[in-house]
Amino acid sequence: MSDVPQSSSLPPSVPPPGTGPGSYRPVPSPRPLPPPPNGRSPFLGCAFALSFAVNLLGVVVVALVCLGFLFKGKSESGPLAEQHYSGKRGADDKVAIITVDGVLLEGMLGYAHKQIEQAATDKHVKAVVVRINSPGGSITASDDLHRKLIELRDGDSKKNRAKHPLIVSMGAMAASGGYYIAMPGETLFAERTTVTGSIGVYSSFPNVKKLADTYGVKMNTIKQGEIKDSGSPFAEMTEHERQVWQDMVDTAYQHFVGIVETGRPMLAGGKLLNPLMIQPVNPKPEFLKKGEAPPQSYRRYLADGGVWTAENALKYQLVDKIGTLDDAIQLAHDKAGLGENYESIKYERPNSFFDVLGLGAKSHTGTSGSVLDPARLEAAFSPRVWYLMPGAETSSLFAAMRE
Repeated sequence: MSDVPQSSSLPPSVPPPGTGPGSYRPVPSPRPLPPPPNGRSPFLGCAFALSFAVNLLGVVVVALVCLGFLFKGKSESGPLAEQHYSGKRGADDKVAIITVDGVLLEGMLGYAHKQIEQAATDKHVKAVVVRINSPGGSITASDDLHRKLIELRDGDSKKNRAKHPLIVSMGAMAASGGYYIAMPGETLFAERTTVTGSIGVYSSFPNVKKLADTYGVKMNTIKQGEIKDSGSPFAEMTEHERQVWQDMVDTAYQHFVGIVETGRPMLAGGKLLNPLMIQPVNPKPEFLKKGEAPPQSYRRYLADGGVWTAENALKYQLVDKIGTLDDAIQLAHDKAGLGENYESIKYERPNSFFDVLGLGAKSHTGTSGSVLDPARLEAAFSPRVWYLMPGAETSSLFAAMRE
């Protein structure tokens, strides 16, 4: 038997392929890659990782919101910190500056309420200056602040709270509801650049019926009550529905006029509705085309809903003086009979948990608040009747982003 190994499939006389003279060994073709185990795609791993990240982020957001509410409750439990503004630091007698900024909405007046309460209960506060920088807001929020400021001014014997001279200092704007809450002031100061007035009321309802009809969108409403769905954006308002809303607006307007006549007795007796002929500031504006006549005087009245410049507001007795915050503080000091040993102070807005984390939102007024608070969004988009200056509709919606 030969010692050379033989192939089991070939006879002994036939050499194996590639072993004979002049033969070649074929190159084997590359093996195909094995399929992924169990047919899984690598994209599934990415999807799983993304899903995990999203869920983790959701847990973090929920935790932050919960902690934010807890932190907010603790931060609002104590008194507001006082910040020195002018005068002698640490003096016993104080002039308190109460700041009211931005759009006025129910549920968003906590800072203003706390300032008023702290000034009312502080025995060292002898006079108050209300610094207003607001385009107005809802009629309910405006009336709420108006009532609390009257109580601060007149005192409350049942609560053992003293009277306080109350002076108003207007910032960039104190219009509509911002003017409404100025009415408790004994003297109203406007700065040279202030716009104020805007004594008027409105309620607006967006309507997308034509757009919805174009794209086949509709709203199925089940109701009981003829005008229960009045103001729906998916239906045209009927004349009957419009009249109901008009009555509400008219009632609020009459109330506004009455508040102004009470706070400004010199404007009572129909003066707010008397026609005024206004002369244009520029009698020959540059935009006039050749041959066009210059604009003539036009008619207005004080309660026409529009704003007034500080100069005209003083002329028509909507305000008493043109002056700064310091001028208002000095008058409050004088009315309280204070000497040189006094301090004017402001109340600091408490920081929220989100401010500490850098998640707070800053408004045009410099105030802060959480953009994650759904109550702010709910308040902004709820239908209501407004004491709001013209052109401030957008700010009323974004008021939910501040506190």
